[in-house]
Amino acid sequence: MTTQITEMMSEIGHHAKTAAAKLSHASAKAKETALNSAADALWAKRAEILQANAKDMAYGRDKGLSDALLDRLMLDQNRIQAMAEGLRAVGAQKDPVGGVIAQWDMPSGLNIKRVRTPLGVIGVIYESRPNVTADAGALCLKSGNAVILRGGSESFHSSGAIHACLVQGLVAANLPEHAIQQVPTRDRAAVQQMLTMTDSIDVIVPRGGKGLVGLVQREARVPVFAHLEGIVHIYIDAAADPEKTRSVVMNAKTRRPGICGAVECVLIHRQAVGLGQQVIDDLMAAGVEVRAGDGLKGSKAAKPDDFGHEYLDMVIAARLVDDLDGAIDHIRTYGSNHTDAIMTEDQTAADRFFQRLDSAILMQNASTQFADGGEFGMGAEIGIATGKMHARGPVGAEQLTSFKYIVTGDGAVRN
Repeated sequence: MTTQITEMMSEIGHHAKTAAAKLSHASAKAKETALNSAADALWAKRAEILQANAKDMAYGRDKGLSDALLDRLMLDQNRIQAMAEGLRAVGAQKDPVGGVIAQWDMPSGLNIKRVRTPLGVIGVIYESRPNVTADAGALCLKSGNAVILRGGSESFHSSGAIHACLVQGLVAANLPEHAIQQVPTRDRAAVQQMLTMTDSIDVIVPRGGKGLVGLVQREARVPVFAHLEGIVHIYIDAAADPEKTRSVVMNAKTRRPGICGAVECVLIHRQAVGLGQQVIDDLMAAGVEVRAGDGLKGSKAAKPDDFGHEYLDMVIAARLVDDLDGAIDHIRTYGSNHTDAIMTEDQTAADRFFQRLDSAILMQNASTQFADGGEFGMGAEIGIATGKMHARGPVGAEQLTSFKYIVTGDGAVRN
């Protein structure tokens, strides 16, 4: 690791810590103003953002990214507008900082309140999707945290253009411009440095594929909110409604196959094999390569390692299971605790599915593409946390806070 990278990251960390101290007591109005101003800047500078994105798309093609990954990287006016709307939505939410989680009185005369407080400085390490720059910046600001953003090499120019708009918003609201910083290099040594910056970073949020998340979990000395790969399943139960099932599975795979909520494996109850085959035929007609297990006709026969795989592409695995418990066993074996769904009209089956699985998000009769903080009413998300500590599922502003206890008395002394 070069001395230059070490010194640069140390300076970024120092600025972030200083900014976090000021943000911790920033007014809700100032934070909302910053996000609305950043949204205005995004739209006003959309031509510049699209020019930056064109450079990234060319870089991605040269690297040989798949069509689905290029789709993750691509920005157009609609996506820029959606980013701006996301900033405004986060800005309009109730400020979580200072919110009272619980309050009670004790016989000793003490009044005790548990209140939300910022985490401090958050480091976000992510891959292709440039919109994460806007989402992460907005959510960290809303929750009173400073953030250090290290986007993927593919989205370097796009993320830089978006970051400039966020800084413009901070300046307009008279908030410290170092509250949202972008690591200004593609050098991977900067990532290694972030993982050890215990003196200035309070938590790391990795958002990307298994390789990135695994690296962070192995090497980070800073606490981690893990956003692991989305090995997403849909189980078609014997009591599934055919029309709903065909529509939901098609949307869950093909709407945007490169996002973490895209379904990667369809499990089919043996008594629903006819419906399951219809679903497979629908997918193949839409251009999806179906790797099918015994008893099903797909594009090709499934191999053992086709299960438990995050394709992020127009590819899906499918297999028959004997019953609901067979589906549950498969998901426990091959899933990533991200998002899993059941298609059924049998509420008893759905309840058993929900009780026996412990994925961060479980769904019934709904597309897994809804596994998104914006669709959960959070305005945006910094990722889908698949661990079991602190934040879990879509991580919005509220999940980026900790808490402290405020204790008041009237001359209370302990016996």
